[in-house]
Amino acid sequence: MTNSNSLTPLKMLLFCFHATNTIILSYLPLYLKYKGLNGTEIGWVLAIGPLASIFAQPFWGYLSDKYKTVKRIIQLCICGLLVFSVIFFQMETLVGILLMGAVFYFFVTPIGALGDSLAQRRADDMKISFGTIRMWGSVGFAVSSLVIGEVLTRVGIQYMIIPFLCFGFLAFLVTFRLTDVKVESDPIRIQDVMVLVKNKPFIIFLFCMIFITISHRANDSFIGLYIAQLGGSEGLVGVAWFVGVLTEALVFATAGFWFRKYHSLIFVIIAGILYTIRWFFYAAATDPAYIIALQFLHGLTFGIFYTAAFDYVTRLIPRLLQSTGHLVFFATFFGVSGIVGSLVGGVVMDSFGGNTLYYGLGFMALAGTISLSIYHIFSYNKVNAQRAQ
Repeated sequence: MTNSNSLTPLKMLLFCFHATNTIILSYLPLYLKYKGLNGTEIGWVLAIGPLASIFAQPFWGYLSDKYKTVKRIIQLCICGLLVFSVIFFQMETLVGILLMGAVFYFFVTPIGALGDSLAQRRADDMKISFGTIRMWGSVGFAVSSLVIGEVLTRVGIQYMIIPFLCFGFLAFLVTFRLTDVKVESDPIRIQDVMVLVKNKPFIIFLFCMIFITISHRANDSFIGLYIAQLGGSEGLVGVAWFVGVLTEALVFATAGFWFRKYHSLIFVIIAGILYTIRWFFYAAATDPAYIIALQFLHGLTFGIFYTAAFDYVTRLIPRLLQSTGHLVFFATFFGVSGIVGSLVGGVVMDSFGGNTLYYGLGFMALAGTISLSIYHIFSYNKVNAQRAQ
């Protein structure tokens, strides 16, 4: 009989899904190049993912809250991942790739957010750190970036669908052992979603953080090209991802020790400061070895920012709307920010080079950090004023 409190299936789900995510994030551009697409066309395909997520995240989050299940929605999305990835990888024309890419991403993009939402709720129920569960996604990402990179180097990028389907199928199998969330409330209605739209602290927080998340997503898209621009090989790109995600896993794993010491917003602001420093350092780099050496900052920036921002958003929204709120947060972080970061970053990279791009990201992160600091001061003063009444 399965122990309903076991977190092992959830950790394995995060491990396997993020392993598939690595394959798409790191190697899809190379696969599309192998298919004969040029840089502009590859950019269009990569922008489809964030665009699809803007619609997919709230849609699946709403269904999850309405039917009070995260597990079933994850299973449905993974089924879509398995079926439509096969069709997506068979496409030969740009139009076909774009259309099937949109369908593929519609099912894929919510899985990470729903998995994190389930992890957050399970962590709260069991009074443990969210990071100790979420770190397994980072471990899966790191392991996959090294192992799959080596495999594809030997057999050829055209076979990337095989490891992708293997990890995807394993992810689907472990979902049957997941412990679902328990929500003792009435099913969500459309008008309930308006509560999120009218939640000013939630909306303002998303607006303030987007400056930082755009810089993060632009780096996701262009760090490989920047390393190549500085004279680095494709192998170095894999090493850079491995170092970055390994430190991210360590930050998630140790979250229980450092995270509760201060308010979540304090950690969000600290991460913003570190993001600013990181991008300015990257902009000043003249050798790809510097980027590899500085990649430990990925854990200190994304690891801290994501853990703290996710926790803060969870506090801002009612439990009934948790999945919807988490997926709106996810759509902003990885959707809107991904589109802006990819499209604007590509123009800057082509016109002015990687150094200029990273200086721009540094100033953008600085603007986000300042706006979040102002937001924190006002929200802190408001809470104190309410307590004084």
